[in-house]
Amino acid sequence: MFIQTESTPNPATLKFLPGQAVLETGTADFPAAEAADSSPLAQRLFAVSGVTGVFFGTDFITVTKDDGQEWDHLKPALLGAIMEHFQSGQPVMASGSDTSGGHAEHSGEDGHIVGQIKELLDSRVRPAVAQDGGDITFHGFDRGVVYLHMQGACAGCPSSTLTLKMGIENLLRHYIPEVTEVRPVAV
Repeated sequence: MFIQTESTPNPATLKFLPGQAVLETGTADFPAAEAADSSPLAQRLFAVSGVTGVFFGTDFITVTKDDGQEWDHLKPALLGAIMEHFQSGQPVMASGSDTSGGHAEHSGEDGHIVGQIKELLDSRVRPAVAQDGGDITFHGFDRGVVYLHMQGACAGCPSSTLTLKMGIENLLRHYIPEVTEVRPVAV
């Protein structure tokens, strides 16, 4: 098994490409070790000292480290943990775990606007963000303000504010005049 790594715009996060499917569909976010109960692979990665977050896409894994750790020291242990896991035959996620990784539901009079927002996020934003090892999902819409949840490499990324304001906000405002602002939320 050959596992490739890629840097991400977030210097605290590294993207691992195991060369096989990680999740069949959706995403799974583990912002802390306590959230990893549903994933044997996430538990194995959090067992490496210095790991503060794990995120799964369909064909990648991103790992976030604390600032006191160096990738030169962590990377070999993480590569070993990923390889061990896939060779063990254990599932990435426990059966019955939710990997929808999707948008929050929204009901009400703004339903048509929210539908347009979700469509633009799915077609234009999420594929680009996945290239960087993360995901952005719809969390809410209230009086012109779109609330988005950033996951994986996007959470805590130094350029995330620029991505939200200059990229996503401008895109949504261009296509949907009712959108006035985009803000991040922590879930």
